[in-house]
Amino acid sequence: MRIAGVELSADLRLESVEWARLPGERLREAGRNARLGVHGKYPEPPVAVVRIGGIVGFGLSFIRKETAEGMIGTPVYEFFEENGAVKEPYRSLEFPLLDWLGKAAGKPVYDLFRRADAPSAADGVRIPCYDTSLYFDDLHLEDDPAAAEWMRREAEEGKSLGHRHFKIKVGRGARWMDPAAGLKRDIAVIRAVAEVAGPEGKVMIDANNGYTLNQLKEVLRQTPDLYWVEEAFHEDRVLYEDLREWMAKHDIRAKIADGEGDASPHLMDWAQAGVVDVVQYDIIVPGFSAWLGIGAKLDQCGALSAPHSYGTIIGNYVGGHLAGAIRGFQFVEWDEGDVAGVDRSAYRVEDGAVTIPNLPGFGLGLDLERFAKERAASGWRIG
Repeated sequence: MRIAGVELSADLRLESVEWARLPGERLREAGRNARLGVHGKYPEPPVAVVRIGGIVGFGLSFIRKETAEGMIGTPVYEFFEENGAVKEPYRSLEFPLLDWLGKAAGKPVYDLFRRADAPSAADGVRIPCYDTSLYFDDLHLEDDPAAAEWMRREAEEGKSLGHRHFKIKVGRGARWMDPAAGLKRDIAVIRAVAEVAGPEGKVMIDANNGYTLNQLKEVLRQTPDLYWVEEAFHEDRVLYEDLREWMAKHDIRAKIADGEGDASPHLMDWAQAGVVDVVQYDIIVPGFSAWLGIGAKLDQCGALSAPHSYGTIIGNYVGGHLAGAIRGFQFVEWDEGDVAGVDRSAYRVEDGAVTIPNLPGFGLGLDLERFAKERAASGWRIG
């Protein structure tokens, strides 16, 4: 059977699945946001390895052992739709399977799904990305200028790593500061980071539902050049319509983005109606294969796509592979860090964009000996 241009014989079956959590380390500790406490410096992304026909695929996976047991021996063509998307019952293993399919085809995952008019990875593909590391790392400071300077230095650190675009966590007054004082500091931080980004950089804010409508309006009055406002408050069409009318009246052109948190299905309807501009469902759930369909629908109505991918580090390296399939793809969300045993050296962030490597699968290497060590400590193997 031919899947995404690859001939898959009936003899090819899933031979084994291995799973473990791998130690990760961010560039620095990620602080609080409007809702949650310190996010930490040491994530432990869950990774699965599949073996089929002598080819190893690996990637993020929250698959359960008993689920994997039921998949062993399944003919590989059963896992995929004709276009290469992973069928819904098997999506707990979709990133290892997509990595495997790319390796079987000898192509990057990007090229398996790209539009005919999109550049191929062989020609060099650079996808805009943004530094997503600017959390509430300043709460220990009493003075707003000192706090703004602290966050400015973090943005400058990101700029030294090749970033030009930044997303800033805001909403300090929702939980951690007095509401008025928190809003004042949010504005000071936004201005400081915008200076680092400069006129060519894009600055986004993410309130994690920590603002009221009127608080957001005040922020937009004082920082009118934002590229988007994300999860300002819980998904509410009435409030978004009010916001859009107010922004039009005041000639404020920030985009309205939402979808990471509760991932309301209403957002697709609101995008169709022009109530929101950017949809941000997560890259892991609903996932890459679901995003192929989501992105196509958003393209049809002229809305934009920006899959959320924070929290695993490895998510940095999968979202950009959607960009060839989705015309309105905006940014890769970049959570700077390393994961033990994972070689990400083929990816480069320069001048605000990440290069998609012309390598099979997702273009990542895995030290199988290191993975086996971590599997023995924290995971399992089937098959």
